[in-house]
Amino acid sequence: MKLTKMSHACVRLEKDGRTLVLDPGMFTEEDAAVGADAVLVTHEHPDHFDEARLRAALEANPAAEIWTLKSVAEKVAAAFPGRVHTVGHGDTFTAAGFDVQVHGELHAVIHPDIPRVTNVGYLVDGGKVFHPGDALTVPDHPVETLMLPVMAPWNKISEVIDYVREVRPRRAYDIHDALLTDLARPVYDRQIGALGGADHQRLAPGGTAEV
Repeated sequence: MKLTKMSHACVRLEKDGRTLVLDPGMFTEEDAAVGADAVLVTHEHPDHFDEARLRAALEANPAAEIWTLKSVAEKVAAAFPGRVHTVGHGDTFTAAGFDVQVHGELHAVIHPDIPRVTNVGYLVDGGKVFHPGDALTVPDHPVETLMLPVMAPWNKISEVIDYVREVRPRRAYDIHDALLTDLARPVYDRQIGALGGADHQRLAPGGTAEV
């Protein structure tokens, strides 16, 4: 499987000539989801869900479909009848030839005064890749490649390190990194790499890896 890191939280996965895109939000390239056969969205926040980017993907490929939770599905289902599927924790499905399991229910706490929205993570192809969205969800299944939300208003580096330790992936690639300055990246790389207990790597937008 080929993994391409797009800007911020978006990831493209390619296998057997088909493409699955996760979380093409407003911080991601405008064409990040174009060419996708299926799109998965973890939650409604605009850095993960952008209707214009979804529309571009579904208009470019009339067979493309979306899988997402109810709060997002309600926003786009009318525009794409029959092509939007609602999922929740515990669901399993196949999208563009990828087997997907849904894990998690709520966004991480940003502040006690801010209501928590729903959030789901997607475990792809039996644990080849796990994208948790905006939560530190630990799936009840081994994970080979963890897409690691490295910098967000709702986390700190000690939590990120402990999350890697708890998931115990073979490798972790940074996502949710648009807010992380270039000056800080070496600090995060060094601390997560030294303390997380997994092979920690970072791909620039457009960078690829075989997983």
